[in-house]
Amino acid sequence: MTAASPAPPPRARVAAYVIRRHPSPALLVFDHMDFPGAGTQVPAGGVTPGEDPERAVLREVAEESGLTGARVVRRIAVDGRPHPETGQPRLTTFLLLDAPSRGPVEWEHRVRGDGGDAGMRFACRFAPLPLAHPLADGQDAHLGRVDPRWVARGEASGRPDEACPLR
Repeated sequence: MTAASPAPPPRARVAAYVIRRHPSPALLVFDHMDFPGAGTQVPAGGVTPGEDPERAVLREVAEESGLTGARVVRRIAVDGRPHPETGQPRLTTFLLLDAPSRGPVEWEHRVRGDGGDAGMRFACRFAPLPLAHPLADGQDAHLGRVDPRWVARGEASGRPDEACPLR
């Protein structure tokens, strides 16, 4: 008999809830202009070896939206759901960030550099909270942990089964 190979370790990821608080609470979201079927999302992506989640989330926000000057407030939850298409294991740390108080409400951003997202175009905006519609891949599942009033309209608590809240 041959022993089964061990399951791959989960991919370490971060996801950003970047909130602009004035004049009313709004969440930074974007749509892939080149892949409209991807759905509305928050900035998220992989953590490189040795990188802490706080640094990774600031990098992802800048890469995917061009937004700089956000400030990490705290970690919200760690979510252990597998990738929705590939089923590959992943462990996503959701973080709350405060957005700069000034800047556009909507803008287009093209990813620079040589990574996998290079050249992609994103339509970014601050969407009023609560959201009118859920985000792709259940990315809004932890908004209620920040403020219960921010759960997407018509949604339940949005807590995935495999999430660990952080206090």
